[in-house]
Amino acid sequence: MNTRDLYLTQLDQALAPWRALAEPPPAEGWLRTIRSALGISTRQAAQRAGVSQSTWVAAERREAAGTISLGQLRRLGAALDCRLTHALVPDQPLRDRVEARARQLAEAEVSTVAHSMALEQQRADDAYTRLQVEQRKQDLLRGRRSRLWE
Repeated sequence: MNTRDLYLTQLDQALAPWRALAEPPPAEGWLRTIRSALGISTRQAAQRAGVSQSTWVAAERREAAGTISLGQLRRLGAALDCRLTHALVPDQPLRDRVEARARQLAEAEVSTVAHSMALEQQRADDAYTRLQVEQRKQDLLRGRRSRLWE
């Protein structure tokens, strides 16, 4: 396994627990949900955070709307004895995404050639075409990964 594939595997393993967190955040946002669950009023939370009550309430609204900054969410979360953790979580393992993209490109290239051959009455059988796709996919995976996304 080369370094690039090892890195991809390690990153997929690190992201696996995040992928399991499929639940969306609460509609009212984490600040309000946790504050309410703890029984802390907006005035008390604001005091703990060192901000005005109106600032706290506005931050809860911005979080629910998805417009709060990570820095502010981190600071206000700390007032609730919480820490902010965030990540970009791919919908599928990265290795699967890379291999699917390589297969997609390989199929497009092979089908172009197969179409030309069919026009010349030289169409290859399906097993040979699948083999060509797999070989081209492997060639693409061995090459520069950035070329997969051009």
